Amino acid sequence: MRRAVVIGAGLGGVLAAAALAPHVDEVVVVERDELPDGPDHRKGVPQGRHAHLLMPGGLAAMDDLVPGVDMRAHLLAAGAHAVSLSSGMVVLTPEGWFRRWRHDSHHMITCSRGLLEWSVRTAITRSTGNIEIRRAQALELTGTARRVDGLRLGGTAGLTELAADLVVDTSGRGSRVTRWLNSLAVTGLRERTIDSGLVNATRIYRVPPGAEDFPLTMVQANPYEGRPGRSAVVVPIEDGRWMVSLAGSRGAEPPSDPEGFLRYIRALPHPIVGQLVSRATALTDVAVSRSTSNSRRYLEKARDWPEGLVVLGDALATFNPAYGQGMSVAALSARTLDHHLRRSDVLTPGLARAVQRAAATHVEAAWNLAVSQDVLYPGVRGGAPTAVDRLAARYTRRVMKAATGSYRVASALFDVTGLRAGPSRLLRPSTVVTALSGPPLPPLSAPPLTARERQLLNSFDSGSDGRGPAGPA
Repeated sequence: MRRAVVIGAGLGGVLAAAALAPHVDEVVVVERDELPDGPDHRKGVPQGRHAHLLMPGGLAAMDDLVPGVDMRAHLLAAGAHAVSLSSGMVVLTPEGWFRRWRHDSHHMITCSRGLLEWSVRTAITRSTGNIEIRRAQALELTGTARRVDGLRLGGTAGLTELAADLVVDTSGRGSRVTRWLNSLAVTGLRERTIDSGLVNATRIYRVPPGAEDFPLTMVQANPYEGRPGRSAVVVPIEDGRWMVSLAGSRGAEPPSDPEGFLRYIRALPHPIVGQLVSRATALTDVAVSRSTSNSRRYLEKARDWPEGLVVLGDALATFNPAYGQGMSVAALSARTLDHHLRRSDVLTPGLARAVQRAAATHVEAAWNLAVSQDVLYPGVRGGAPTAVDRLAARYTRRVMKAATGSYRVASALFDVTGLRAGPSRLLRPSTVVTALSGPPLPPLSAPPLTARERQLLNSFDSGSDGRGPAGPA
């Protein structure tokens, strides 16, 4: 009998279990914390109370991993929202306002992290019959430097061992896999952390009457000014609510008190977020998190790698949550595991190393996107911008500028940020030419709102910043 064991029952863990289920007799998911019975916050997710975006690439990977389930329809039925990157957002970038194009494409999913995890977990466990979620704590790997053959667990039954043909670590940012491998004499594992000091502060609001269909609204941070970054996003989530998340890098951290939260909003480069919040009813206190650094384990570069062990999700790499990549990278990596198992067996020599290297390609694309921006903020820890970083930043600015007035470039950018394509998508000749020559359409002087949206926003209080209502698009 073939058995696979997954460490962690978060999103990455249940997706890994879905990838494994068709290829083994039994999948045991080991989870330290008690899982909620419904769409509630889970203790082991530091960023769980903040805004989460499931990008188009991640949604497509989930569909592939759960045959017979239309994951988008399943999530929408649970209360999530589908938001088009091309037409369903109002976004102020460092290079100006993005247009809202007529193309209804590049859909991402927005909802609370609790709803997303619960919905995906129930879809997977109901569609498979060989996944067991067991409450216990993974204490260490068993086996040798040549092959991992299980886990040593702690739980209500005391210390036990669980044999496995394949162990997949998806235990998250706090994974102890490096220490576990060192105890098996697997050494020389390289890690890197880039920390801009980002702090997230989030509050849930009741959507004001008439604003139920108002587009997702975002004011992005500017990494090119040499000052700490400030950003905000108003995300529609389930049950007629908005999740309002603020983010500030070191030196511009958002506060945790309600009045400070509102002052921070009013100090943003544009009053649109303040206008929206002014008529919304706060439903929660301000939740603050500092678990936001980019951290990566370069396990694919290890000189020696044991058979029987794969590391995925946040246990492999974490990203600044402002870029909305972590969940989608986990889904893409789980799909990679499935693809390799379709061509081999869990005991095939070299399988674990092949999966680890393939998963690193998804990590690399997301890592470069996040780090190339974060490394530019003052006070960043873990590395200073290199000449390559600065060159990439200059080209990225040109692409962003072109995307404000060219659907062709905007679509390429959405392909990359939505994790449907790699960064090379931005180097196609048509994109490069437009990026270098500039956008064919002039910049917008105000948010791209419909007449109804503009009327609604102008009826809202613009706050105490004195900037007044939004002008015409």
